Amino acid sequence: MTSASSPRILLVEDEVQTATAVSESLQQEGFQVSWSPSGSSGLRLLASNAFDAVILDWMVPELSGLDLLKKLRKEGKKVPVLLLTARDAVEDRIRGLDTGADDYLVKPFALAELAARVRALLRRGSNLGDTPSIWKIDGLEVDEYAHTVKREGTVVTLTAKEWQILVLLLRNANRVVSRETLAHEVWPGMNRATPLDNVIDVHLANLRRKLEDGQTGRLIQTIRGVGFLLRSAQS
Repeated sequence: MTSASSPRILLVEDEVQTATAVSESLQQEGFQVSWSPSGSSGLRLLASNAFDAVILDWMVPELSGLDLLKKLRKEGKKVPVLLLTARDAVEDRIRGLDTGADDYLVKPFALAELAARVRALLRRGSNLGDTPSIWKIDGLEVDEYAHTVKREGTVVTLTAKEWQILVLLLRNANRVVSRETLAHEVWPGMNRATPLDNVIDVHLANLRRKLEDGQTGRLIQTIRGVGFLLRSAQS
């Protein structure tokens, strides 16, 4: 049973049988579900309605799930997105998450797990959305409201994952963030058995290059065997 305060979920899925099963299961869990059979109609629904989360199949017609996701993130929309796909290669999972997906579920999946993932996304989105902040440290200015990053007044363009890493480090400034925490918070759909160390290192290296090239001192330090630490180079 749903109510006016029930979370609103947009399901973008072209397989009618899957869409019906998912919709009925989520409605029984108390969600309001709107269904779109194509990426283009899903995009129109997102433009004219407020949703609390999106369940998005990768391979939908007219506009792929990945292209729809790119458009959402390019427009600055932060609605949590759970990506559904039959693609199970590590490279595909990384690609989907780097495009801006918040979680990832491979078909076939258990409906109970899908509902649990959606609830987790809603909790995470609520926690992140409660207190957006503005940080200033060593010439770095990050505005979580406007989703902007500047260093010494120059705009710095980050990928979705680089942004998530930076915000996580800023929220834990002067405290070490472990690799496990990074993996859990930034790549939540990835099984920790999947080797993520190289992926984390590449993203951290790119983030450092964008923030620190031409600057004195390092904002982001590697604490060998533990994790990463963001603090003022003056401290």
